Amino acid sequence: MTSFTKRLTATLGLLCTTLLLGACASTLTPVVDYKQDYDFSGISKIGFYKHSGEVTGDDPMTLSDFQKDRIDKALAQELQNRGLTMVADPADADLLISWHLGTQHKTDVRTYQTPSYGAGYGYYGGYNRYSMYSCWSCTNTDVRVSNYTEGTFIIDMIDPTLKKSVWRSVTQSKLKGKRDEDEPGEINEAAALVLDGFPPR
Repeated sequence: MTSFTKRLTATLGLLCTTLLLGACASTLTPVVDYKQDYDFSGISKIGFYKHSGEVTGDDPMTLSDFQKDRIDKALAQELQNRGLTMVADPADADLLISWHLGTQHKTDVRTYQTPSYGAGYGYYGGYNRYSMYSCWSCTNTDVRVSNYTEGTFIIDMIDPTLKKSVWRSVTQSKLKGKRDEDEPGEINEAAALVLDGFPPR
């Protein structure tokens, strides 16, 4: 498990062990997009969108209030680290931040070829007898099927006047429901990763 995996786990607030898509762990990079003609230079105040923190999909995990607060505080702290001001009243905000977790059931089928060594029995000649032989070039096919939940963590920055998202960050990971303890600083590190590139320069 990579350090990024653990930080992403904390960001989602699920307190679960997050395994990356694929057979082995690899680094996840958030996919960021934004409205190209939008002027971000005048943005200074950020508030939370009233519907932020929703969890939907095939396996909607229920987050407690303190888990949602943990995510909100980490995102707010990171935005403040970037020189932005968090405001309690959305009406005072230049942009509204909203995060959403979508879940989807997935099935992973993998086929492995493994060598087979040892003894077997084969038909020997016309005498209707059997004889031992060694199969040094034979292989066995091992098929493994696993079901998992894929989580998609989305952050939107919404212009309250346009009532549209002008910036978005999307991160996907494979989730497993084993609880894990948070480590100091990891939630804040994860928030920095998912907010990478905001505001656009």
